[in-house]
Amino acid sequence: MVNDPEWQRHLQQISPMTAGLAIQATVHLPELPIGPWAGLGVLALWAAVALVVGSLLLHRRDA
Repeated sequence: MVNDPEWQRHLQQISPMTAGLAIQATVHLPELPIGPWAGLGVLALWAAVALVVGSLLLHRRDA
């Protein structure tokens, strides 16, 4: 959907799927849009945000 290669790479760097796949990579690391350790951080951030949002919704609706 995005035609600009710079924007494509930036979106790949912050997406959870690309981050998760980067963690598993062992070869061709310079070709990846994000490194394994940075991918782990991005994936952890997505998980933390999901937990915080879920917790807030739970407390708001069920409390």
